[in-house]
Amino acid sequence: MTAAATMTKRPKDGRGGPDSPDGEVSLRRCIVTREPQPKDGLIRFVVAPDGTLTPDLAESLPGRGIWVTASREAIETARAKRLFGRAARRAVTVPEDIADRIEHLLAERCVALLGLLNRAGELVAGMMRVREWLRDDKAAILLTAAESDGRDASELKRLARGRQTVDVLKGVELGRAVGRDHIVHMAAAPGRLAQSLIRETRRLAGLRDGGEGSAARAAGPMVED
Repeated sequence: MTAAATMTKRPKDGRGGPDSPDGEVSLRRCIVTREPQPKDGLIRFVVAPDGTLTPDLAESLPGRGIWVTASREAIETARAKRLFGRAARRAVTVPEDIADRIEHLLAERCVALLGLLNRAGELVAGMMRVREWLRDDKAAILLTAAESDGRDASELKRLARGRQTVDVLKGVELGRAVGRDHIVHMAAAPGRLAQSLIRETRRLAGLRDGGEGSAARAAGPMVED
């Protein structure tokens, strides 16, 4: 097995992502850092038949995978230094707004997972319900709207000590997952869906670390060869 596709053991403490049920973690080499990393923290790309770079967030598209650390900086570096074309060994068309597109797609995946959690009865919303779940030890994840920094958020974060806390999603995104306009606080029960949500919100945080994606930036393609 090559260094670009290796396996290592994940501690079975329930904190890991949904990489493998037997505790093994798949590693892939980032084309920017050149270091093998767990897939949980990477974005997979493939090159479409027409030469366009395509994000494969579900890691299901056919073709040779090109892996990049899930951060805006790494993706922008790969684009600016033409690393996608070098990794693919062919001319590759990379959209100028590729990082913004990935941020949007990751946010949509998070909203979809929240919807699944809600339909499964594994999600609650609102200050009172979230506080109750935290006190009764029913919650594995506390979600707080990114724009919230009030006393309520601080109180819930104290109650959630030792659990996963997520504050990368906006209130409108949290609300959209359950058919409401805006939500500030949510809590998710433990399980496979919660593990998937942790992974996707971590990847999304990497794209949002530098602030909002610039929708106004020109979206012209860049050809790498």
